[in-house]
Amino acid sequence: MTDGMCQPWELPASGPAAIFADRLQAMLPVLDTPRLTLRAPMLDDFATYAAIMGSKRAVHMHGPMSREDAYLDFTCTVAGWLLRGHGLWTVIRKDTGAVAGFVLVNMEPGDQEPELGFFLTSEAEGNGFATEAAQAARDHALGALGLERLVSYVAHGNDRSARLAEKLGAFRDAVAEAAVNDDCRVYRHAPMGGDGGMEAYA
Repeated sequence: MTDGMCQPWELPASGPAAIFADRLQAMLPVLDTPRLTLRAPMLDDFATYAAIMGSKRAVHMHGPMSREDAYLDFTCTVAGWLLRGHGLWTVIRKDTGAVAGFVLVNMEPGDQEPELGFFLTSEAEGNGFATEAAQAARDHALGALGLERLVSYVAHGNDRSARLAEKLGAFRDAVAEAAVNDDCRVYRHAPMGGDGGMEAYA
């Protein structure tokens, strides 16, 4: 199959199935920040997802991926909403309506705890959008969703994501790093109302 070409499974449903899909999407939490809206992912968003995951920008996220692998990654993360009560949000710019990227609270094979992840299009970077979106998702996960633990898995060499995690107040957790198979840094996000100290996880 040719990367970049829209395949039948990427097209939205029609008829009653589309109505049902719309109802499911409407059930997912919408998060608003001053400049962004985090909403339920839709199939129309996949082209942007595939473009990010198929580029060199995805080197720290098991990429670059083929379009087919990106679709599997996209659908697995979206399915987290049904299976775990958390998953992927599409990040929308309020000023233009454009997809700026994605933020997620997810668990995938190898993860020991729910992960806060974030990635933007190249056009959206450099505006503080990742911090704004990740903070909203973090607060929702630790607040409304009641998650007791939340980490960000950051590959060595991905210094931009490491700085963002630190900007959010997350701290390195050496014990958690020893428990994961991947060679990565683990940044722990302090629980709502917590003091952020490691003694809370002893």
